[in-house]
Amino acid sequence: MKTLIGFLGWFGVALVAGAVVIRYTQPELMEWSQRLAIAGLVVTLLYTLGQWRDIARSFQGRNVKYGTIAAGSLVVFLGILIAVNWIANRQNKRWDLTSTKQFELSDQTKKVVSSLTQPVAVRVFHSTADVQRFRDRLAEYQYLSSQLKVEFFDVEKQPLEAQKYEVAQFGTIVFEYAGRRERANTDTEQEITNALIKVVEGKAKKVYFIQGHGERDSAGADPRGYSQIAEALKSDNFEVAPLALAQDATVPEDATMLVIAGPTSDYMAGEMDLLRGYLGKAGKVMLLLDPPDATGGMTVPNLVALANEWGITVGTDIVLDASGMGRAIGAGPEVPLAMSYPAHPITDGFRVMTAFPMTRSVTPIEGGTAGKTAQSLVQTSPRSWAESDIKALYVTGKPVPAEPGDKAGPISIAAAVTGEATAAPAPTEPAAPQSEARLVVVGDADFGSNGALGIQGNRDLFLNMSNWLAQQENLIAIRAKDPEDRRIQLTEDQSSRIFWLALVIIPLALIGVGVRVWWTRR
Repeated sequence: MKTLIGFLGWFGVALVAGAVVIRYTQPELMEWSQRLAIAGLVVTLLYTLGQWRDIARSFQGRNVKYGTIAAGSLVVFLGILIAVNWIANRQNKRWDLTSTKQFELSDQTKKVVSSLTQPVAVRVFHSTADVQRFRDRLAEYQYLSSQLKVEFFDVEKQPLEAQKYEVAQFGTIVFEYAGRRERANTDTEQEITNALIKVVEGKAKKVYFIQGHGERDSAGADPRGYSQIAEALKSDNFEVAPLALAQDATVPEDATMLVIAGPTSDYMAGEMDLLRGYLGKAGKVMLLLDPPDATGGMTVPNLVALANEWGITVGTDIVLDASGMGRAIGAGPEVPLAMSYPAHPITDGFRVMTAFPMTRSVTPIEGGTAGKTAQSLVQTSPRSWAESDIKALYVTGKPVPAEPGDKAGPISIAAAVTGEATAAPAPTEPAAPQSEARLVVVGDADFGSNGALGIQGNRDLFLNMSNWLAQQENLIAIRAKDPEDRRIQLTEDQSSRIFWLALVIIPLALIGVGVRVWWTRR
């Protein structure tokens, strides 16, 4: 009988040890780990009950007092340990100590996940070796919302599940929400959040880039093109397409917003009528107007007049900055950097630097126009000014501040305005967004081009403007950044010095100190 009871003790220990091993080496078998742990505790309890006589005998004699104190201290310690773990399990707090916060979820991800009101099924199809990195990544998302229901499937061990969801490669994450399905093929935050946005938002919003007057090409891969911002829009659940107003003579019914990016010639009367009619039907327009050319003339007076009708003055000037901030990106005064963003939903919490290569002033008209009151979005530094003598600037290339006609900084270079949609049909659903027209005007089209998107703030600002125009305020935030390359580039001479210092000089110095100590003691 004693042999059997002794066997139970060792068997219980083995079960608990097996549960711990499975817990850390085979996370996908978590259910079996829990079962083994419970079984081990039950067997250990049976072993303890079988040894009750020996336990009772241990409390007899002169050492009972000390044994009781030791046992009490152990119980108190275990109680504190359990309490700390219980609190930590429910009050989780994480710190990202990296300089770029590369392990902290972006503001956009936090807003999207925290706003979930219905469950989202997340199925991760992984290989045995990659499961932990997916667990670590998605644990950050689950910490923000209990609406994310995450399941893990080993493709090699559960091939039927992989076939059911048409998974063709390891590392695929399938999202399901309200009958819709999206997938991400990596564990990066940007891919996961983009897929989550698409599955929750449903149908993509349609963005038309107007063409025909020298505007930037949404498919152009050159530095002046907009191919990169077009891809970024697709990540925010937008669909991008070109539109020739003069040729089509209509604005498509599925247009969520129109982008007019840096036209070099003015729009004709018929096109302007189409734009005004579209705005009257609760349309949304982003108007990006580059500064005047070397002649100093107004190249697009009809579009400038449209902005003026909505309470925004577009200046015939070029904004310059003498603060020297442009040196941070290797630019001069003709590329003002902005760090000041007046209060507006587009710039709420926006504290990222933006750059505007060759911009003009865009200022809200004080008191508004025809009931439309615009708000400034971006302002340059106090040491900037709006240069009015454009001809002299192009001839000399040497800007002189505080000349007659110049406007002192800070200068507003972007503005937004909402207006009544006079011709819009009444909403058919009670929860539908308010029917209103929206217009954003920026004095520069270069800030959204491929050549300027290396500055993180430019991309985020353009997308924030787009989401505000599309009435998707929940997506307005700072987005995930790519991990920064922080490798140290060394010259051959520097590498040689490090080698001699670390592998020769310092070891020899330590050996010399050791020999000296040995000799002294001898």
